[in-house]
Amino acid sequence: MRFYRPLGQISALTFDLDDTLYDNRPVILRTEQEALSFVQNYHPALKTLENKEFHRLRQALRDSEPDIYHDVTEWRRRAVELAMLNAGLSAAEAAAGARAAMENFATWRSRIDVPQATHDTLAKLAAKWPLVAITNGNAQPELFGLGDYFQFVLRAGPHGRSKPFNDMYHLAAEKLGVPLGDILHVGDDLTTDVAGAIRCGMQACWIKPENADLMQTFDSRLLPHVEISRLASLTTLI
Repeated sequence: MRFYRPLGQISALTFDLDDTLYDNRPVILRTEQEALSFVQNYHPALKTLENKEFHRLRQALRDSEPDIYHDVTEWRRRAVELAMLNAGLSAAEAAAGARAAMENFATWRSRIDVPQATHDTLAKLAAKWPLVAITNGNAQPELFGLGDYFQFVLRAGPHGRSKPFNDMYHLAAEKLGVPLGDILHVGDDLTTDVAGAIRCGMQACWIKPENADLMQTFDSRLLPHVEISRLASLTTLI
């Protein structure tokens, strides 16, 4: 544990999910593969759909609706629906197909192997402070065994713009009923988690990726209050 700024009063902790509480890379890789396979097999007209074309459709949607990236679930659903419309399915068929595809996506997206150390750490922290999850993604903690540790979960899209915008940080403080400055946000991303939290008045803990160096990281904008390499290190604050 390395301190860069003095820590103040801590009345609650907020957590990023992906790559902070578990390794999200293999989850996303597998989910993307299964999601594409589902769409390809949904209708004969979609059999030849490739990832390149799907990502082109996603980019086209963002070009026409720049703010859609704040809600990654809706962005994906709209892209799947567009792919189905382009393949010749009716509007009703495409809407139903997109819903089915998103249900399949959610199933695979939640097949996450959470380290026991994460469970142990969150359990200890939750016994002292209220915990909240704040995510730009679409992971659902209640589906992979982490739901009970959090008072609530905030997701970009339904609960505001994505981090580093301050919408969800402010909403967390409001719902918790504690000052922003009394919240310690924990995350792996120096832009969305560290800079985003500090700029809106919170304290920030950077859980650094393996072999990362704050002084040599290209997206280092603001110093966190504290840096850790293992989630379990947070228990020393109790």
